[in-house]
Amino acid sequence: MNEYLTISDALDGLRENEITATELVEKAIETGKSLDDELGIYIARYDEHAREAAAAADAVYAAGDEPGLLQGIPLGIKDIITTVEGETTAQSLVLDRSWGPAIGDAVVVQRMRDAGGVITGKTTTMEYAIGVPDWTKPFPIPRNPWNTEHWTGGSSSGTGNGVAAGAFLGGLGTDTGGSIRIPAAYCGISGIKATFGRVPKSGCVPLGYSLDHIGPMARSARDCAIMLQVLAGYDPSDACAVDAPVPDYLSGLTGDLTGLRVGVDTLAQHVGDDGDPATVAALQAAVSVLSELGATVTELALPYYAELNVATRVTSRSEAFAYHVPDFRSRWGDYFQSTRTGVGSAVAFTGADFVQAQRVRRVGQKAVAALFADVDVIVTPTASIGALSLEELGDLGGGWFRSMHTSYWNAVGNPALSVPMGFTAAALPLGMQIVTRPFDEATGLKVGEAYQRATRWHLAVPPLAGRYDVAVRDQGDLTDTAA
Repeated sequence: MNEYLTISDALDGLRENEITATELVEKAIETGKSLDDELGIYIARYDEHAREAAAAADAVYAAGDEPGLLQGIPLGIKDIITTVEGETTAQSLVLDRSWGPAIGDAVVVQRMRDAGGVITGKTTTMEYAIGVPDWTKPFPIPRNPWNTEHWTGGSSSGTGNGVAAGAFLGGLGTDTGGSIRIPAAYCGISGIKATFGRVPKSGCVPLGYSLDHIGPMARSARDCAIMLQVLAGYDPSDACAVDAPVPDYLSGLTGDLTGLRVGVDTLAQHVGDDGDPATVAALQAAVSVLSELGATVTELALPYYAELNVATRVTSRSEAFAYHVPDFRSRWGDYFQSTRTGVGSAVAFTGADFVQAQRVRRVGQKAVAALFADVDVIVTPTASIGALSLEELGDLGGGWFRSMHTSYWNAVGNPALSVPMGFTAAALPLGMQIVTRPFDEATGLKVGEAYQRATRWHLAVPPLAGRYDVAVRDQGDLTDTAA
């Protein structure tokens, strides 16, 4: 059995009795065990719980009952989101280990469980979803399955490399400045940050109260649509949740983009010589595909690009500092160095700085809304480079942050999907970011799914799996891993 199935293909196989949930989960467990030490996928695995849930899913299929949207699908959960199976660590020595069990399942986890999803374990992150790995702390170092000397991206690191390596078919990440979309791009999978407030985030350790999102990560845009259908919707436990109707995300996945208006910004002007030339070429090729599918394409420039990125940084660090300041006073040495540096830098911000950042965000929201008068979708690179090496990652002053193009959309709250669009010359994945109007995730998913019908980048399997020759760039030579 192929562990690199998409969720959609696995569900078809389950409904047709071609595979069982037990087989899917046993393969996931086997893959997790064989690759976890090398890749740093998991903080904790819940093998026996997963086997029990798989057996229950098989019973639903055997009885002929209507299965849930995720019935029998193995899923990983980022370890800042609570589950009943075990404690939540936020990959930190500081977080009170009694906090997670006192909550039980986060709303999003309970929704996936109610839909038949099988929780395989808690996946690695950066400490409190900020900073970079720290070799001095007793936690796994997440590594990129395309090249283990490179990073996965963060902070939804273990969900990103776990999906790419076949340890589970989908999973949850969180996104405050790009922590779903960057690992998705770096690991060659798909991931979506929905509109702020679309998915309830109660039961999740906060980073930036006004910026945080929980969202799905999986091989394909269609898989993300299936997961988002389960996750989206109001819950009163989250003060930021928005009570708005949730559309049928799957019904719009037709493959036809006729009449769709796409605006493109390569963002190359913001990274200069620090970008990888392959990125612009890959984006141009991807946009050509969208045009062939019926879309009309125009160039545009994102307004207040630098200002909104600064606003995200000021906001996220200030809000994080508000959360962490009590523990900073008593547990400073237990934090990762990069967490101390990142969150602690907020002491240099004043209340006026924070207020001004919120004013900039509002101005930016209005300017972005004006862009959508002329386009339906905005497309950019997710990042202008492939995955950083772990050595490069240690240079916190290296300026590589400006090559990531995600935090802009956290400032304004629009939904943003990342899908694979090719590779660098060093055989590292590249991602295309697809952005739509607030609460119009359906259009972004439609564009991503149509693009993936016409291309096969999302079906590439990393070399650890032994199924893809990374020296080959021609899509026609990619092994069809969904077969």
